[in-house]
Amino acid sequence: MAPIAASVLCGSAVCRPNHAALVRPRALQPHSRGSLSTVCQATAVEFTKYQGLGNDFILVDNRHQEEPLISPQAAVRLCDRNFGIGGDGVIFALPPRGNVDYSMRIYNSDGSEPEMCGNGIRCLARFVAEKDNAGPRQYKVSTGAGLIQPDLLEDGQVCVDMGEPILEAERIPTTLPATQGSTAVRAPLQVAGQEWLVTCVSMGNPHAVVFGTRQGNLKLTDIDVRALGPQFETNSVFPKKTNTHFVEVLDKGHVQVSVWERGAGQTLACGTGACAIVVAGVLEGQTDRTCQVDLPGGPLIIEWRESDNHIYMTGPAELAFRGITEV
Repeated sequence: MAPIAASVLCGSAVCRPNHAALVRPRALQPHSRGSLSTVCQATAVEFTKYQGLGNDFILVDNRHQEEPLISPQAAVRLCDRNFGIGGDGVIFALPPRGNVDYSMRIYNSDGSEPEMCGNGIRCLARFVAEKDNAGPRQYKVSTGAGLIQPDLLEDGQVCVDMGEPILEAERIPTTLPATQGSTAVRAPLQVAGQEWLVTCVSMGNPHAVVFGTRQGNLKLTDIDVRALGPQFETNSVFPKKTNTHFVEVLDKGHVQVSVWERGAGQTLACGTGACAIVVAGVLEGQTDRTCQVDLPGGPLIIEWRESDNHIYMTGPAELAFRGITEV
């Protein structure tokens, strides 16, 4: 497949940020395996690039039609950081389904489709507000994980009502044994020749949270996320694979995390993961219900509210650039 041409709008000018934008007309581009590409009709798609704590996304206003303008295969090419725009995923604002403002779908950088993305929905809320010239307000968004309600605050932060966590092991899903009621809390799991204690939480998507082993709590300096992450993600005890988070407790109101995301690999941040971490921390007695979660890209404030059992995530979402690409 030939590289994807992209022009990026910087203010009122059009600039080209990398060599992927400097390719020849599409009909004359060589195929990546050396053969000549066939002449095909390209479609121009406007996009906006946002990032939340370094977790970056290509956003597309798709509210005029149900079918995403970009296929999963094209999303893989667009997310390539050398030959595409670069990103951890492509997010679409779609027409509303039911009594909501709009719907959300996302393709990961590997083309898979997760149920939801916490950092992504903060970026999506800012993106739609910018498109609609809206001030601070709350949105109701339909996602694969159910109704999610991001609230744009006066200071530019986004507070998201993430709803209630799913704790039943079979609904996450995981085949790890339930050790606390129907929940897998500090369940033993053999990975890479070592027994880890894993707590499983779903925020509409599955998360495995690891605070330590039987020998004690983790130090992140001892963790090789790139080696361990794939082995957790694809472990047979997680039928739909899993996101994995290695957590170092600084104190009960402050933790530090390394992230391995299902379908995206090692990333700078995971919003649903930060929520799952605090839930797991409360269940294990490791954290308070309100906790600062320091991700590689920066901090999120997470509250698991007793009054309604909902989790509230507060953090930034920032514009990177706008552009037009051909798919």
